[in-house]
Amino acid sequence: METKPTILIVDDIPTNIRILEKKLMKENYTIQSAANGIIALAMIEENKPDLILLDVMMPEMSGFEVCQILKRNPKTQCIPIIFLTAKTEPEDIVKGLNAGAVDYVSKPFNHTELLSRIKTHTELKRLQDHLEQAVADRTKKLNDALNELRDAHYETIKRLARAADYRDNETGVHIIRMGHYSRILGKAMGMSDEESKQLQRASVVHDIGKIGIPDQVLLKPGKLDKEEFEIMKTHSAIGAALLSDIDSDLCQLAETIALTHHEKWNGKGYPNGISGKDIPVEGRIAAVADVFDALTSERPYKKAWLVEDAINLLIKEKGQHFDPEIVDLFLENKQEILEIKNKYSE
Repeated sequence: METKPTILIVDDIPTNIRILEKKLMKENYTIQSAANGIIALAMIEENKPDLILLDVMMPEMSGFEVCQILKRNPKTQCIPIIFLTAKTEPEDIVKGLNAGAVDYVSKPFNHTELLSRIKTHTELKRLQDHLEQAVADRTKKLNDALNELRDAHYETIKRLARAADYRDNETGVHIIRMGHYSRILGKAMGMSDEESKQLQRASVVHDIGKIGIPDQVLLKPGKLDKEEFEIMKTHSAIGAALLSDIDSDLCQLAETIALTHHEKWNGKGYPNGISGKDIPVEGRIAAVADVFDALTSERPYKKAWLVEDAINLLIKEKGQHFDPEIVDLFLENKQEILEIKNKYSE
């Protein structure tokens, strides 16, 4: 059962309010009243009516001013307002409609005509409310479905990332730390919360291409020779190929990171030798995050570096291997990064 429409009458003359209340209550409306605009605005803030009957000539604040305030507020701008006033000059009517009113009724008014107009506008408001609620409900369902799809994409690529990471990292926490480092740096670069979260999710698959690297190269305990290093370098292109042609913003971002996280600021990286800001910012962020974590982690072919030594390497390679701005942001956010490192220690 639908609730009765609520009508707020705003008039500084009590007799006018009583006459309208008597007529409207017979038509099954819920009635509220206010003696001036200030009181009316306070009441509307607490409980929005379905329609407002608004006098123009009132002390302290005119009806035009009240209407303009309501129409500037996104929370109240959709409440239909009917001016009910003795001001009948054409310029007054135009001013009222320009202020945002849906109708303008002159006093003395015909009760039957007024009731008909009220009924029309409350019904339009009811239909508008139903439409807005239907749109909101549908939008929520679509967003929920989209979030489920995004979560499924993330879970898929996270498991693929772990499959690759486990091959040369027994615990698999490298990708967790790498993701958090990237998120922190992305936020520091000015990304929104959602953008930095997407960066975190996408960066975990930066080394997915290692799935395609032979064990004798990937797990070699010593330094790679030239031929072996050339094989190792192909993991960037392999990773990008694995993530390509997937209709997902997350996977497309992951593809970019997989392909570009070994490019260098000075153009001496791989696989394409691009430089500076031609390297996507996500790849530049991942490069710093990946190298720091790789240096400070133990691998079959090396011992973990001290944090201080790894940071000194980032500083030394600023403007060579790494984007100088990102290195500076890393240093500014070092404490938060080290907290992540300690939290997800191997």
